[in-house]
Amino acid sequence: MLLKMEEFESEKVIKDFEELTKNAGKVQEETLKKILEENAETEYLQLLGLNGKTDVESFKQCVPLATHKDLEPYIQRIMDGETNPILTGKPVPTISLSSGTTQGKQKFVPFNDELFQNTMQIYLTSFAYRNRDYPIQNGKALAFIYSSKQFTTKGGIPAGTATTNVFRHPEYRQLMKGIQSQCCSPDEVVFGSDFHESLYCHLLCGLLYYNEVQFISSTFAHSLVQAFQTFELIWEDLCSDIRDGILNERITDLPTRAAMSKLLKPNPELADLIYKKCSSLSKWYGLIPELFPNAKYVYGIMTGSMEPYVKQLRRYAGWLPLVCADYGASEGWVAANVNPRSPPESATFAVLPNIGYFEFIPLKESRTSEPKSIGLSEVEVGQEYEIILTNFAGLYRYRLGDAVKVMGFYNSTPELKFLCRQNLLLSINIDKNTEKDLQLAVEEASKLLVAEKVDLIDFTSHVDVSKEKGHYVIFWELSGDADENVLKECCNCLDRAFVDAGYVSSRKVNSIGPLELRILKKGTFYKILLHSLSMGNTLNQFKTPRCVGSSNKSVLQIVCNNVVKTYFSTAY
Repeated sequence: MLLKMEEFESEKVIKDFEELTKNAGKVQEETLKKILEENAETEYLQLLGLNGKTDVESFKQCVPLATHKDLEPYIQRIMDGETNPILTGKPVPTISLSSGTTQGKQKFVPFNDELFQNTMQIYLTSFAYRNRDYPIQNGKALAFIYSSKQFTTKGGIPAGTATTNVFRHPEYRQLMKGIQSQCCSPDEVVFGSDFHESLYCHLLCGLLYYNEVQFISSTFAHSLVQAFQTFELIWEDLCSDIRDGILNERITDLPTRAAMSKLLKPNPELADLIYKKCSSLSKWYGLIPELFPNAKYVYGIMTGSMEPYVKQLRRYAGWLPLVCADYGASEGWVAANVNPRSPPESATFAVLPNIGYFEFIPLKESRTSEPKSIGLSEVEVGQEYEIILTNFAGLYRYRLGDAVKVMGFYNSTPELKFLCRQNLLLSINIDKNTEKDLQLAVEEASKLLVAEKVDLIDFTSHVDVSKEKGHYVIFWELSGDADENVLKECCNCLDRAFVDAGYVSSRKVNSIGPLELRILKKGTFYKILLHSLSMGNTLNQFKTPRCVGSSNKSVLQIVCNNVVKTYFSTAY
């Protein structure tokens, strides 16, 4: 049963989590039983011949591993308005959309009250542990959150991003009362029609309450970096608004203007203070604690595809701790960060054994035709696995596509380190390079830019097989111009940094062509962001696609149309 937020007590939540994780294996069996009992009459489970059985062995024997493609026809029927129990025993009230940034196509997944409760439980748990280490008292949170509009499917079901479905849930506002510092921004800003306008107002609200802000957050590290990069460009406009008490004309959304006008009053003293602080900063280092002297930490997802933004975020955060948010996906939640003092690079997440049933496939077996899975209590420390999810929203033995490593146990539940998305793979023949391999190669090569005083803003990749010999293409956007010879060596370093045996041997015998480094115009990745928003995503949900395949034609066209320089490796 979810606690009412006005009854929230950190120590009670921690105590409940301790009890929950003492016998995670038993909790998992009970959770699976509950899921299967609730959905026993569904068409999906009936067709598979489960016949009301709820034990683990019968479940694994009857129900096959599934991908989104397998479940898509069932989800489509739900969206089209069929009311009989297809994937869940109860009607599906809402549909969530994935970002679609990796594959170029958004996925639709069921979202129900149980998934909302899971979200609240994850948030409660991680907040309790954060609050023990970094107590928040009667302050405010500068939260860069954005909610897109929901639309209605053919069958009349509301659909939107997962975060939008949470924010718009009828119980959300009441449940959030008292758990955290009150958000600086009024609802009209969160639900604003234009993300540029909402971002401007979030920053303005933060400055108005600068002395009360106790933490800064957003869903992803990228959107935090985006927010303060924007601040660098517009801070003088913000100061002008505060000085005169009049909102900038760029804000055209009427509800947003009305809400902000109630907050704005002429305050030349505050404007002078902010102006003085911003004028004295060197390269904006430590901007966040300078603007918000009582802030205790910066919070957001900083693992996986967000890890490359940690360096940029640290520049803004200065000495403030970066606290990594919890582990989940559009399809559902997995684990909470109960070690908030761990830096993002070593963050781990403790699985909540009652929010779904989890299986793990050893990574070395995950690409075999019939991979065998093990239960949550059977995983081994130090081993890497693909994670399989069965949840209350109608996903059964669902392959999330994530690779994780077991770093230890919290009581009897595993603590996971997120490694990468399995489906992002640079491969031409026998070579297999993951998102993490790409990230490490880019990190190594970008070190050569330090002497040039040039920063790598962002990157992505592509496998070009348009010619007889395929080759890797790496796209870089830089903060400034770098020496030609340095960029040539960056290209060679990238090529050498892919240490996968299949890639190295293929390069040596010239069955894979020289790696290509393409330098992009400044602002290219911002164009990709705008494209993602035009697809109905929110800034909360945006993730730069680290590998752009032929299925993501729009993004591939954006990067290819914005190339200013090209280099080919001579490393082999």
